[in-house]
Amino acid sequence: MTRRFDVICMGRAAVDLYGEQIGGRLEDMLTFTKYLGGSPANTAVGMARLGLKPAMLTRVGDEHHGRFVRETLMAEGVDVSHVTTDPKRLTALVFLGIQDKETFPLIFYRDNCADMAISCEDVDAEFIASSKALLLSGTHLSQPATYESCRKAMTLARAAGTRVVLDIDYRPVLWGLTSPGMGEQRFVPSSEVSAHLQTVIGQCDLVVGTEEEIHIAGGSTDTLAALRRLRELTAATLVVKRGPMGCVVFDAVIPDDLEKGLKGPGFPVDVYNVLGAGDAFMAGFLRGWIRGEAITRCCAYANACGAIVVSRHGCAPAMASWEELQFFLLNGSTTRRLREDAQLEHLHRVTTRTRCWEELVILAFDHRVQLEEIAARHDAGHERISLFKSLIAEGARRGAGRRPGVGIIVDGRFGEDVFPGMTGKGWWVARPVELPGSRPLQFEAGAQLGHAMRSWPGEHVAKCLVSYHPHDMPALRDIQIARLAELQRASVDTFHEFLIEVIPPLDMPCDDTTVAEALEQIYQAGIFPDWWKLPPAASAQAWEAIAGVIEQHDPHCRGVLVLGLEASEDKLDLSFRIAAPHPVCRGFAVGRSIFAEAAAGWFAGRMSDAEVVKDVAARYARLIKLWDEARSGVTETVT
Repeated sequence: MTRRFDVICMGRAAVDLYGEQIGGRLEDMLTFTKYLGGSPANTAVGMARLGLKPAMLTRVGDEHHGRFVRETLMAEGVDVSHVTTDPKRLTALVFLGIQDKETFPLIFYRDNCADMAISCEDVDAEFIASSKALLLSGTHLSQPATYESCRKAMTLARAAGTRVVLDIDYRPVLWGLTSPGMGEQRFVPSSEVSAHLQTVIGQCDLVVGTEEEIHIAGGSTDTLAALRRLRELTAATLVVKRGPMGCVVFDAVIPDDLEKGLKGPGFPVDVYNVLGAGDAFMAGFLRGWIRGEAITRCCAYANACGAIVVSRHGCAPAMASWEELQFFLLNGSTTRRLREDAQLEHLHRVTTRTRCWEELVILAFDHRVQLEEIAARHDAGHERISLFKSLIAEGARRGAGRRPGVGIIVDGRFGEDVFPGMTGKGWWVARPVELPGSRPLQFEAGAQLGHAMRSWPGEHVAKCLVSYHPHDMPALRDIQIARLAELQRASVDTFHEFLIEVIPPLDMPCDDTTVAEALEQIYQAGIFPDWWKLPPAASAQAWEAIAGVIEQHDPHCRGVLVLGLEASEDKLDLSFRIAAPHPVCRGFAVGRSIFAEAAAGWFAGRMSDAEVVKDVAARYARLIKLWDEARSGVTETVT
């Protein structure tokens, strides 16, 4: 029987607010980073990244955090058709911190939250039957209404042949056994909780928990005794997570020694943050278990996923991709501090990007010096430049029509008013960071680049123009490389993609290999941009050289955008046709070819606002048409 989903994850879906200051109390946190949270939601993301098809059964609030949870799950590839928007309740929040290797304070804000309002009406028989497995979180067994909803889901699952998985996920504070400020406490014995959990154990096919969670489920602080009690209730596979020691699995009779179970060794890594490790473990284990792989392999996936996550900040965003997991299992790491393994971290970053762009057609109007010069010639102030950029943005909107893959590059100095209307609307948005005309490269924000980028919306891309030639003097080259390394650090630290625009100086000789050699040097320095923006190559050989360098160093690079250099439409058409046959070229980013005449006319008073918008829209639309025709010509030739 073919089923639509691999796993339905039922339960918590929240927003995690992680303190950014490491080594202090939660009281001392000054800033927080927002992530998706909630154990089942984290596991759903982990499974999606590992190639499974998960779905989420939960509720979120009818507010900004609820939309964030829904949009993040969707972006990660998790089905949200049964994520209900609750009109009365708020999405849950959790504040978390990293104090030391043993202390991870957290506060749950879950009083009457949306995901704890899951009702039996939310549980649909056809939906449950569409999945190979149902994953439940122990937290949702703690309240009468959610307990009944889980029982209904389990009953429907058993009837449909859907396997039931229980993540014990014991949080004493969520069972009312500690004060709200003791969210980090992992174990409080309770015969009532043990008895309650045991009412559902018999319907499970797989039960996973830490030793403390096995203790609460089995009603004994003796692990073997607890396991034996669980075995009396169920024939399920029982998995005991043991942190750095890995895990041990029991498929049948519980032996007289814990070490006689099927052991999955752990991975020796430096522990940075234990929060989320169990969710990653579950995602890894299910990646193998759902597909019928050997238990030893399931354990390897699970332990490796857990090891990767404990080395990072955050839960859901730290989950490994399938490619990353395979690389780690095959190669390990050069350091126990995985977050300092540049190769592994880069692989994580590029294989977990959620925004997908097949190709881009970009209107670039981040020009500052050029427009300042035009404005000065006509005694116009900077406010006129800002107004002109708003007119270009409106022209971009009209010229783009409904075509996907449209976008802009605009600066914050004069284009700040443009961003709100283009952000969160499906446009690709980039903004420059270079100080115009600087060689060696300097940043407009000076030494505060990372600080400046923290104020940007998450979807904005950092664009950096560097005047670079592979035959530059070594001292100059070293300074430029160092600046690009700063850009990469700032982008990674602030969760932004970045684009490097390389233009060789006009007074230095160039041939078909010049740009490719420049890219080679930048890659050799350990700099891996998400995008390149490059001058139009004059020949197929030049594009092949560029493509070869990118494929060798970073096959996950998003690709190259062709810039315009104020060329005429005829010249751009030719450059598009040369570029289009090469898959590495993903579109164009053109500016003055589109708006230069409008700028000259508008600042001189010869063109009205409406005429500027109309002219920009028409030129942008024509360039999009030229690009599409160039691409379609390639398709027709192949066909």
